[in-house]
Amino acid sequence: MSSEIDELTVNYEDGGELVSRELDKVILTRGAWSTIIFKYQDLNRTKGEWGPDKYSIRRYQKRNGQYQFKSKFNISSKDQARKIMNALEGWIGEDEEK
Repeated sequence: MSSEIDELTVNYEDGGELVSRELDKVILTRGAWSTIIFKYQDLNRTKGEWGPDKYSIRRYQKRNGQYQFKSKFNISSKDQARKIMNALEGWIGEDEEK
């Protein structure tokens, strides 16, 4: 784990080979409980090519000076991401009209 939120990543190596690579991240909240959304790709080892973009929202808790992974929600496709965005935009739009 890491003591700095900016150092948290979804990069993952297996046997010295990078099999999940982070493309971007946005820190949504900072503090004792922090939330980050990551854009990443997984390696298709059979083809030797990177797969489609994926997204993951992850929660970390800072304890004893270290961020510890607590939970995640993986967004499985661009279509699912669009549905989430549309739902949030609709709800926020309704709230702003009040």
